[in-house]
Amino acid sequence: MSKTAIAEKEKLVDAFADELKDAKAILVINYLGLSVEEVTKMRDELRDNNVKMRVIKNTFLKRAAAKAGVKGLDDTFVGPTAVVYTDDVDDITEPARIVSKYEDDYDVMEIKGGMLEGKLTSKDEIKELASIPGRDGLLSMLVSVLQAPIRDFAYAVKAVADSKSDDSDSKDATK
Repeated sequence: MSKTAIAEKEKLVDAFADELKDAKAILVINYLGLSVEEVTKMRDELRDNNVKMRVIKNTFLKRAAAKAGVKGLDDTFVGPTAVVYTDDVDDITEPARIVSKYEDDYDVMEIKGGMLEGKLTSKDEIKELASIPGRDGLLSMLVSVLQAPIRDFAYAVKAVADSKSDDSDSKDATK
């Protein structure tokens, strides 16, 4: 292999290692068996949610992970592998939610494992994380909880006002 080819591969590994260092969530998946259309659809959805997906040789993955200080994922870098990751600190659950949805929809896809905020995570933990609503969903739930007492108070005041108007209407009718 030529020195230029080796240098280019080293650049690829270094660039990917830099991306992995910044990643808050890393998922390793086996996507083999998905059609090109299905993979493209998943990539588009990931991209729309500030999540990246890279398909890279396992040897390069191992080197990049070692350079990035990502430990414990080497056993997932076997067979057809793609890495789904995000550096978005506001919603580290999004990659898990999207990948889990595709795993449920397509039997051939498999989550191998991952890492969340530097902690090694199993497939079961990723599936559990996927069931948690995203940041926007959690904020809307919070707003709903905060509005409930005010809404209930408003209903009570309206009911009292309606009962007072019904009493005055019935008094007017008896005259």
